[in-house]
Amino acid sequence: MMSTIDLRGRALGTRELRQLLPRAEFDVAAAVETVRPLCEDVRHRGAEALYELGERFDGIRPTTLRVPAAVLDAALAALDAGVLEALEESIRRARLVHEEQRRQDTATTVVPGGTVTERWIPVDRVGLYVPGGRAVYPSSVVMNVVPAQLAGVGSLAVASPPQRENTGEFAGYPHPTVLAACALLGVDEVYAIGGAQAVAAFAFGFEDGAGVVCEPVSLVTGPGNIYVAAAKRYLKGVIGIDAEAGPTEIAVLADDTAVPAHVSADLVSQAEHDPQAASVLVTDSVALAEAVAVDLEARVAATKHSERVREALSGRQSGVVLVDDLDAGLAVVNAYAAEHLEIQTRDAAVIAARVRNAGAVFVGPHAPVSLGDYLAGSNHVLPTGGCACHSSGLSVQSFLRGVHVIDYSEAALRDVAHLVVTLAQAEDLPAHGEAVQARFDGEARADR
Repeated sequence: MMSTIDLRGRALGTRELRQLLPRAEFDVAAAVETVRPLCEDVRHRGAEALYELGERFDGIRPTTLRVPAAVLDAALAALDAGVLEALEESIRRARLVHEEQRRQDTATTVVPGGTVTERWIPVDRVGLYVPGGRAVYPSSVVMNVVPAQLAGVGSLAVASPPQRENTGEFAGYPHPTVLAACALLGVDEVYAIGGAQAVAAFAFGFEDGAGVVCEPVSLVTGPGNIYVAAAKRYLKGVIGIDAEAGPTEIAVLADDTAVPAHVSADLVSQAEHDPQAASVLVTDSVALAEAVAVDLEARVAATKHSERVREALSGRQSGVVLVDDLDAGLAVVNAYAAEHLEIQTRDAAVIAARVRNAGAVFVGPHAPVSLGDYLAGSNHVLPTGGCACHSSGLSVQSFLRGVHVIDYSEAALRDVAHLVVTLAQAEDLPAHGEAVQARFDGEARADR
């Protein structure tokens, strides 16, 4: 089912590894040309365009663009008790972890009379996107909202596609479980808007005929399909973005101590997201690879989304990578920079400490990716497509801006003025130096 890449006996650098390792095709640049007219339509026609695009792409015209408070309350009231308990625990654990991420202001005395303070200021307003489609994602509400609230963001809005399967009071609105999660977290500004048009709505704002005004946001976060990613790219600059999220990925670094059924189950768990989802096993054990292959056949046949899983596992983005030893395996996973990386080896914590590139690292046999998706306390909005080598997952820090505040006395400026002038002249920007000299012109004249 999964292809095999045999790297044994080959000493390869990062460039060669990245060329050989499986990766999903995800052409955001091409998708930008598709979303460009949609975004511009929202820019110019606002709510009218949003209603039409919802009907065109989601198969149902939103009842209203903003979800009424009564509908949010009804969704929470109707929520299954078991799901409510799970969401409450997910929120509790996420808050525990994310509360520790809030950065403190720092003040540095550079010279007597000269200080630089770094203030951490929350973004004023954010738009949080929660996808819909093949699955329902109340967990993504938690992962977006909790860090934004703990960062101190004053204005939060959530957008999620209307679901054509909804009936009764929820007809024309996002999935009731998503709405319930919003209500549980105290988010009352929720929009029945999906896809690229949701990103555009957040970027430009809109007013509908009922007097509802959605003010523009400063930042948009949250995962979505390729068109959401393309809209983020197209509108970056108008808005800030967290990342251009691609198909989900799991890499498992395992040796002969790993339990084949554990590895197989974890590969399947991420493959069920999407036919383009990537599942990669990196191992120095041929016996383990063979045992996983056997287990996968039965597990894939038995799982609910069997066809989707089989397509993902047999795609070019998934595969088994054979290596000589765990040192070589670490080189592979660091080059791959997976969204989710599991370490199922002897001394898993020691091996995990040597990982440099991953969105999140799951250590040992009892920390599967599914735990991180829901209840580890960590955030599941993570970099994909190899971006973990330079980017981080969503956190409180994502919603903060560091602002330097410079406070110098006259004496402190005078002491360094000649050096400012020297550097300004070296860069052929004399007016920079003159801006400092102007503050001491009276002294210069008095000296004469």
